Amino acid sequence: MTARPTPLYESHVKYGGKIVEFGGWLLPVQYGGILEEHKAVREKAGLFDVSHMGEVLIKGPDALAYLQKLVTNDVARLADNQVQYTPMCYPDGGTVDDLLIYKRGNEEYFLVINAANIEKDWNWMQENQAGFNVELSNLSDETAELALQGPLAETILHKLTDAGLEQLSYYWFIPEATVAGKTVMISRTGYTGEDGFEIYSRPEDAAQLWEAIMEAGKPYGLIPAGLGSRDTLRFEAALPLYGHELSASITPVEAGIGKFVSLDKGEFNGRATLAGQKQNKPQRRIAGFILNGRGIPRAGYPVMHEGRQIGTVTTGSYAPTLNKNIGLALIEAGYAGIGQQFDVDIRDRNVPSEVVAKPFYRR
Repeated sequence: MTARPTPLYESHVKYGGKIVEFGGWLLPVQYGGILEEHKAVREKAGLFDVSHMGEVLIKGPDALAYLQKLVTNDVARLADNQVQYTPMCYPDGGTVDDLLIYKRGNEEYFLVINAANIEKDWNWMQENQAGFNVELSNLSDETAELALQGPLAETILHKLTDAGLEQLSYYWFIPEATVAGKTVMISRTGYTGEDGFEIYSRPEDAAQLWEAIMEAGKPYGLIPAGLGSRDTLRFEAALPLYGHELSASITPVEAGIGKFVSLDKGEFNGRATLAGQKQNKPQRRIAGFILNGRGIPRAGYPVMHEGRQIGTVTTGSYAPTLNKNIGLALIEAGYAGIGQQFDVDIRDRNVPSEVVAKPFYRR
């Protein structure tokens, strides 16, 4: 399968984006540099193309009942125009994906899923449709998405819209607004650990929106940002990434996001396993750690204790905001307590490390 460009491919080339293949898409890993883009988002603002993400519309009288079976969080808690983060699990508790649910009304929900999982998720949603009066629509190819992230995001977006951004709380959305003359949906969400907005539009409007936002942000130090800084930003905020901290073999409870598993809402996929892990504590846990020696931990590196492997690094990196080398690892639960010492095997060299509290960074 050849990698696909997003509707903003030409914009990335124009702005000097270094294009790579990611989950079947052609996307910029960076423009000027990952550290510069990371810093801009923490201190001012950055603009990301996240059009590769998938979108699915769930409509019908049984929309809520269907979602309650499909995902682990309690969708019934959502008010209209509110957004919810939730894992979606297999019957054995392993994770299909983690996603956002936008409630547009009692019979209409808009789901945002991970780019690399679109086909798998879509098939899974259809497999679970039996017995529910719902209609599923895969809108992934009809939706572009921009993420404007950073402390100055609201100031910049205000230049282009009269939508009530100052009244929009975190994890709420405006179903229809006008930005730079284009009709969009705006949510106060993001994946960077900063304030910011995600803007959903028609693909044909994306390039004009990108240009208008970049222009409006010029006086405020806005720069375009790529996949590299998106990963370092989410990682400092200890936000899980599917395929790393979550997977078909890692449950939400093991990943440390058990608060998004609502056992009191009734039956759902994976409930028995997840209930057991919540009650008896899981045998493995995702822990955050800091390196006390030289080297950068990378995904897949063994975590060792007294010569025995106790787990594996899921994400590791230099953390620009903290100026430290840090990581997340899936390890035996007995070694996941704060202050616990272990080693990370970096190219056959045991580097001393220590468990620290997550997230590594809070705004």
